[in-house]
Amino acid sequence: MRTTIILVSLSIALGCGKKEQQDEQAKIPPVDPSKHKRFLWEFVTGDGIAYSSPAIGSDGTVYVGSLDAKLYAINPKSGVKLWEFVTGDGIGHSSPAIGPDGKVYIGSDDKKLYAINPKSGVKLWEFQTGGNVYSPAIGSDGTVYVGSEDNKLYAINPKSGIKLWEFETGGLGDSSPAIGSDGTVYVGSNDFKLYAINGKSGVKLWEFKTGSAVSSPAIGSDGTVYVGSFDFKLYALSGKSGVKLWEFETGHMVLTTPAIGPDGTVYVGSDDFKLYALSGKTGYKLWEFETGAEVDSSPAIGSDGTVYVGSNDKLYAINGKSGVKLWEFKTGHIVLTSLAIGPDGTVYVGSNDKLYAIKTDSKGLAKSPWPMRGQNPQHTGRAPAK
Repeated sequence: MRTTIILVSLSIALGCGKKEQQDEQAKIPPVDPSKHKRFLWEFVTGDGIAYSSPAIGSDGTVYVGSLDAKLYAINPKSGVKLWEFVTGDGIGHSSPAIGPDGKVYIGSDDKKLYAINPKSGVKLWEFQTGGNVYSPAIGSDGTVYVGSEDNKLYAINPKSGIKLWEFETGGLGDSSPAIGSDGTVYVGSNDFKLYAINGKSGVKLWEFKTGSAVSSPAIGSDGTVYVGSFDFKLYALSGKSGVKLWEFETGHMVLTTPAIGPDGTVYVGSDDFKLYALSGKTGYKLWEFETGAEVDSSPAIGSDGTVYVGSNDKLYAINGKSGVKLWEFKTGHIVLTSLAIGPDGTVYVGSNDKLYAIKTDSKGLAKSPWPMRGQNPQHTGRAPAK
């Protein structure tokens, strides 16, 4: 009951913040993003993209889910729809993930995980859970790991859709799993814990308790696990033992997944209206960037070190070394999705019912341990092999 009360209170507080932002936006004259010099194209869905972040296939195809109960495949050059796949309810909690064979996985609020042919958009199989399905991650052997609002994390055979094992938490939250280079699966939960689970057996290795619900984790090159919490903190934990290495306190909830630069700098957003750059070793603050609104969009790092992040109705490009703003792109609606960076440096970001393609000066994604939510544009959520 205590957990429920706290989460409801946080949801109300967060909802009030969004309502205030929407009221403020209603007073501002409409913006035409297509007039921006970095605008490439926009794709309109039948309802809000919400928290479904775009994923990019090996051939460049962009995949994104929407509250209109559809997964879209989009041509990256033109923004033209290639196909759409209809689920039984809105895609409000899940981002797509792409397997090594190109197969696309997406969770839906109809309590199912779907496997879809990337060329045709035809369903290959579906897996039934007991609640809304969150964003999946994919192991080195193709195993699909996905959480559900039924408080369980599932491991699923990618060929058949058959369950390999399940792990029950005290309240699995909207946290995507992160997979270590040794196959350990890390997942946050609304029971205020981060769990480390053996990817083969589903046996718990350790758990770490925070002061509130936990975000999706990121994994550093040395195996350190970085995870945010609604208790206003970012934690750095030993991936082997779960022992806390350091913590950094912000002024509000940390809902986003951290991004890690090539030099180990950790970038994380908070609902205190700031993006922070921290030393990955010590948690020492290097700089902070004020956005003017909650940062509920996880940052992504370009090959030139530029950090991209969404807040309110803007996408910001920030110098990763100094924290100085390079430019901004205004969408006209709140940016809640995390970003994806294509191989040519194009940034894809969702805002309300639109997906935008935005030109940048980066030449693709940074070569770092965890440069964006999901680790890579395919959202496999897996640390590189050592």
